[in-house]
Formats: sequence, C-alpha cells, structure tokens
Amino acid sequence: MQYYYGNQMPLRVLDEAEFWKHQEEEHTVVIRELVTNLEDEYVKALKEWEKEFAKAHQRVIRYIETVNRTNGQVSPSLYQDVLQLTTFCLKQSEQFINFCRSLLEKSEPIKTNPTAKVVMNHIIVESEYFIGVAQTILYQRQ
Repeated sequence: MQYYYGNQMPLRVLDEAEFWKHQEEEHTVVIRELVTNLEDEYVKALKEWEKEFAKAHQRVIRYIETVNRTNGQVSPSLYQDVLQLTTFCLKQSEQFINFCRSLLEKSEPIKTNPTAKVVMNHIIVESEYFIGVAQTILYQRQ
C-alpha cells in the first residue's frame, strides 16, 4: 500500500481497490489460460467475472479522479459513496473467493492439476489480502 496519503483515507482505500480489482480481473484470465481444459460453464463464469471486475475497476478510477479534484475537501456524501464502493468491492472479492473455492472443489481439471491448485490458492490469498487491507483502512476512519 502507498502510505503517502496521510489522513486521506478515501484515496488510500481507492488506491488499494484500483490495484486489486485490476489484479482480480487478470486472475480470471490466468485461470482460463492455465487450465486449458476447464469446463465450459466455468470458462463462461470467469469471463463474466472478468467483465464485472473491469466495471468495478473503472468505477474506482472515476472515484479516484473525483476525490483528486476535491483538493482534500471531500464532502460527507462523497466520503459515504467511497465507503459504499469499498463495501461493494469487498463483497465482490468475497464472492470471487467463494467461486474460486468452488472451482477447487468441483472442477476436475483443477482438482487433478497440482499447479492449478497452487495458483487458485494464491489467487484466493491475494483477494483475502485486499479485503484485510481495505477493512483495516475502513476501521481506522474517524
């Protein structure tokens, strides 16, 4: 995390969300590329996840631009909107983790591929890391 924001929590949490939503978007591609014989239903689901992460990433970028334009004078309503967006991003990551765990349990090509299992677990840990960092920042708010 980049700590040069000082007390500017909205930028801190948005910076994290921007990075991790992009990472999660890329993770959907990594899974599809690594597990070439992945079941069609999971391929389709991963493509949908990719689209949803891209949308979330773009929303976060818009909020970063908005907060930057406030010159440190974030209104209470903008602050609340950032908190709501962060909550959305956290829930999205939690749902993705559940999806990844489901893949580990149900997908034969993943269950029988030791490398895929390691990568899937790494992806889960990374999404959990984002959740932990974002929660820490949110709990430190005023």
